[in-house]
Amino acid sequence: MSTPPLAAVLAYHEVTKHRLPNRYANSRGFLDWDTQPNPFRRYEGCPLDRLTRVDDAPSGPTLDAVYDPSRVPAESVNASSVARLLFDSMALSAWKQLGDKRWSLRCNPSSGNLHPTEAYVIGTIPGLSDAPALWHYAPLLHALERRAALEPELWDTLRGDADGVMIGLSSIPWRESWKYGERAFRYCQHDVGHAIAALALSAGALGWHLRAVPSIDDDGIARLLGLPPPSGPEPEHPDLMLFVGPRPPSHAPVVPESLALELVGTPNRLSESHHPWPIIETVAHACARRDGVAINEPQPPVSPEPSPSGASAHHVFRTRRSAVDMDGVTGLSRAAWLRMLARTLPRPGHAPFASLLGRPRVHLLLFVHRVEGVEPGLYLLLRDPSVRATVAATMHDDFEWAPIDTGPLALPLWRLELADTRPVAALVSCRQAIAADGAFAVAMLAELGPALADHGAWMYRHLHWEAGAIGQVLYLEAEAAGRRATGIGCFFDDGVHELIGAKDHSLHTIYHFTVGGGVEDTRIAIVDAYHHLAP
Repeated sequence: MSTPPLAAVLAYHEVTKHRLPNRYANSRGFLDWDTQPNPFRRYEGCPLDRLTRVDDAPSGPTLDAVYDPSRVPAESVNASSVARLLFDSMALSAWKQLGDKRWSLRCNPSSGNLHPTEAYVIGTIPGLSDAPALWHYAPLLHALERRAALEPELWDTLRGDADGVMIGLSSIPWRESWKYGERAFRYCQHDVGHAIAALALSAGALGWHLRAVPSIDDDGIARLLGLPPPSGPEPEHPDLMLFVGPRPPSHAPVVPESLALELVGTPNRLSESHHPWPIIETVAHACARRDGVAINEPQPPVSPEPSPSGASAHHVFRTRRSAVDMDGVTGLSRAAWLRMLARTLPRPGHAPFASLLGRPRVHLLLFVHRVEGVEPGLYLLLRDPSVRATVAATMHDDFEWAPIDTGPLALPLWRLELADTRPVAALVSCRQAIAADGAFAVAMLAELGPALADHGAWMYRHLHWEAGAIGQVLYLEAEAAGRRATGIGCFFDDGVHELIGAKDHSLHTIYHFTVGGGVEDTRIAIVDAYHHLAP
């Protein structure tokens, strides 16, 4: 008898916890460089449509403006604007070189820089094609591989009254499991969340909106993207369909079950050999979305806009980097800290959280180390303050729950206790000093059990997408403030739960983060992202 999906997902979550003092989720325990996956998916034999690359000089809208696309004049949908959308979100941002070793970076971050997320474009793009088509985005070339033509009637049905194109996201778990083993499925979902937020904010810089299309289930996504049923050592799993453009659709499109595209191109093999991790396919099957969904939930009160940073959106998108170390000295102003926290809250129609479904279910446990005017300690930002009583009931009784005066921002922010949180921040983040050496660190707490009970096993993926989207906002706001940030996927899950007093699945940590003064390795040279292509 097969395990029910909810039970299978929770079992996966338990099995893949890292546990104090030194028990880690199953992985190979070493890096087999001979089987390292190719980070670039190519479809050999496809016609290639090269996209323009735009200089990333500080120009265009500010980062503050792109959160609200209505503040930015909408550009027309054409080859140039689609190129800009992808160049600021999914493209290469630079290469790093140390000696004879060179590796690429992208605008959308990824656990271990392994990049399991693939992006596809569907629609009509004037300047590339007057007829609707399916393309795969190839970031190495900043080009679209044309995989199939779409019947105009199908595209008209999908688009309805909207103006724009569709973006499909998928994941290849092998890229992450090569390094991280069984825990890799979690990291794939974080990366989808980062990609959603990167696309949403890049769209905002064009005056466009990015919206999920939850009426298309996973099988429908696979048919529309030309993905075969998951099999073999390198399966590619459908994640989410999105619509992006000046005007989102007002209907709920579906993909005909009879759709069978005439596909061009053969996907390249990513590794010569593989190590199997069957639990990943088990959890992927358990939390597949087999029907369209519609989530209508009351949203939290709208908080005021924070003060502007004034940073160029395009510049920040292209120069975002993940810190590999923090200096243990550099702090952050109180105003910059509050602005970062304010940007993680949802607002109607605002990127990136309008691209997600339902109310916010991920909250921020804050380890404050070096924020000017804020006493070091443990703080909590409830991204939906209506759950305060429920959350408080799951935590230690002796937390003080002192509200923090944030002035006009009126943030749902509380101090739980005053303490030097540097040792515990490092400890619960797998003893990594980077969590203690920044200005502050974050443990993202998800309403895991309630979310799954309310919406089903597929919500496990969505919670991690939400966490990844929050992380992308923190990355960009850190850059705007002249700081660095990095996501932390290695943490002792139950170490955090013991710290706050959580004893069941009501509140579980699913992603960690740190922001502070990054330390640059001066031995490493930075090389232009597309130095390998003709100008």
